[in-house]
Amino acid sequence: MPKKILILGIGNVLYADEGIGVHFAHYFQQKYRIEGPVEVTFVDGGTLAHALIPMMTQYDQVIVVDTIHSTQGQHGDVYFFDFDAAPHHIDFQGSAHEVEMLHTLTMMDMVGDRPQTLILGVIPEVLESMSFELTDKVRAAVPLMERALAQHLSSLGLICQQQADPDIAQLAAVSCAGEKHEAAV
Repeated sequence: MPKKILILGIGNVLYADEGIGVHFAHYFQQKYRIEGPVEVTFVDGGTLAHALIPMMTQYDQVIVVDTIHSTQGQHGDVYFFDFDAAPHHIDFQGSAHEVEMLHTLTMMDMVGDRPQTLILGVIPEVLESMSFELTDKVRAAVPLMERALAQHLSSLGLICQQQADPDIAQLAAVSCAGEKHEAAV
């Protein structure tokens, strides 16, 4: 059982749906108070990829929230899987406008310091430059992403108590304003 979990929102908030990982991490952190035997930290990883390695190695489990691609899925479909057992139809390259998170995780594997890694991903609809809005399909995917993460944390003995009812679209606007969201729970 992990003692320290990192929930890492990845993405470029300047490219519409591409920013869902960052927005979702902010959303979940604001919506829930997490209690239990495991330390949970939320971090806006933006598009830093390789620069995140020293921080990621400090955790027993990393949950990367990001966009994904699938040959079998549709825009707005949500997938939650172990990085080491990715479904064959999933092409997890990480965010489209960054040094790929896949390469970062692979580099960590090569030196033996990658913690257990889970991917919570959604298929984006729009990766449009200078659009801060999430599409309807990706916004509609948020409740399923939320349930998947809450169920996983519950399976580890954590309690996710709702403390607020944030709006993902409004949080996207705040994320784009440059507000920093990083906190340990």
